[in-house]
Amino acid sequence: MGNSEVRRLDREIERTVKKLEAVRRGEWWPLTSRERLAMTRAMAQGARNVHRGRSTTGAEDRMDSIGSAVETRLNAELTALYGERQRLITEAARAKAAKKSSRWF
Repeated sequence: MGNSEVRRLDREIERTVKKLEAVRRGEWWPLTSRERLAMTRAMAQGARNVHRGRSTTGAEDRMDSIGSAVETRLNAELTALYGERQRLITEAARAKAAKKSSRWF
């Protein structure tokens, strides 16, 4: 429960922040396989519509909604990681305070 756990959480928070920034730039590497598959399908649908001379707004909207769902998922992960980090810090502070108050001198 010491500093190593907090450091581990800090590294995980950094990774998640990098993933979130990458998704906002439109990169696909942070997506899960299911999200990648949905994006590929939407892109293929848009390409098919272009080939047939139709509008691509439906496919573009689908890709945007997938991107925003990924952002929401990563924000939720980030919130959970921050909460866990805060919990560990609070527990460590309580343990330290209890240890100090138990001294007799």
